[in-house]
Amino acid sequence: MSVTDPILEPAQPSPTERLRALVIESLQAQGFKLRGEDALLAPVSDKTGLRSLHSQAVEAQRERARGALERHDARFARRLADGHTLEPSRVSPKIVVLPAGRSVDALLWRWCSLHWSIPVSGGYGRRIRALIIDEGHDDAVMGLIGLADPVYSLGIRDRAIGWTREQRERRLTSVMDAFVLGAVPPYNDLLSGKLAALLLRSDEIRDTFAERYGDRETLIARRNPEAQLALVTTASALGRSSVYNRVRAEDGSLALRSVGYTQGTGDFHFSGEIYDLLVEAARSRMEESAPTHRHENWGQGFRNRREVIQRGLRAVGLNPTRLRMHGVQREVFLAPLAHNSLAWLRGEEPVLDWASQPAGTLSRWWKQNWMIPRASRVDRWRDFSPASWRLYS
Repeated sequence: MSVTDPILEPAQPSPTERLRALVIESLQAQGFKLRGEDALLAPVSDKTGLRSLHSQAVEAQRERARGALERHDARFARRLADGHTLEPSRVSPKIVVLPAGRSVDALLWRWCSLHWSIPVSGGYGRRIRALIIDEGHDDAVMGLIGLADPVYSLGIRDRAIGWTREQRERRLTSVMDAFVLGAVPPYNDLLSGKLAALLLRSDEIRDTFAERYGDRETLIARRNPEAQLALVTTASALGRSSVYNRVRAEDGSLALRSVGYTQGTGDFHFSGEIYDLLVEAARSRMEESAPTHRHENWGQGFRNRREVIQRGLRAVGLNPTRLRMHGVQREVFLAPLAHNSLAWLRGEEPVLDWASQPAGTLSRWWKQNWMIPRASRVDRWRDFSPASWRLYS
């Protein structure tokens, strides 16, 4: 009588192993090449390829916003100008700063930003959002401005300013970052992105900052920073920017000054379902001995998306530092609002010598210098139909 050996079932992967495999498969599906399991090789460098690389993250953001925005889709599309009826001579830009909190215009701003070719964050900390509208064409939306707190340490910015760690700690409250800055069609073909860049230095933006944040106790340090908006930073969406370069104000000064490129790190390639799973993995490893980076005055939970991804990747045995290095570089720009912004940020001068102007003055300069000449050379803006911009049709 023979004894039959039992058939051994193959061992099932653990939840950690399954998530690890899903993360790697997701990166490969986006076109990244992996060297081992902890180093990414960027698959493309041209702008068409980079847009494709970001497409999964952009689509994930649109789906997350569907519940709030889908019912407004047709209505918001009607807030855009029809290229066939647009008359360049009638274009009359106006900046409309949105109130803090929720509103229909805030939803419109979000809806417009979801058409960007890269995923748009909600910004951190202090925030100023504005619509650029055309009073000459039924208040059609021309572009967006979104300012938020800058990252604490950004080497390329800090070197360009030339400040020490102590100077940065004292004056960083006087800097904001434009995490959204650009034009919507058909105005983008009329160089309205340059208008958005000019308006960063408008009196309206500076006055809004002063009203909301200029005399306000900070939540963490519990001190009054006496902040003044001396500098706005921004970065191009995809490599070198042809929109922000060479934008000069009427006095000849550069509205934005390029200071170089980022190293190519970030989190856009961990989006959608993968991000949700990394959140669960990060939460499962939370221990009292390893508190989150969120300050106690901000409440419970993780400080930001970066911390979630770092902890989630670490929980499944992947190297977050290496996997966040996606290699997609962005050009960094500084927009000083005063003639002596950098010296003041370093503490070398006691008073800011403002260079800002009313939005109306900046808009007239833009129209004369860029829009009218462009409209006479290019006519593809006439082909734009607002219905083509619907997100959920």
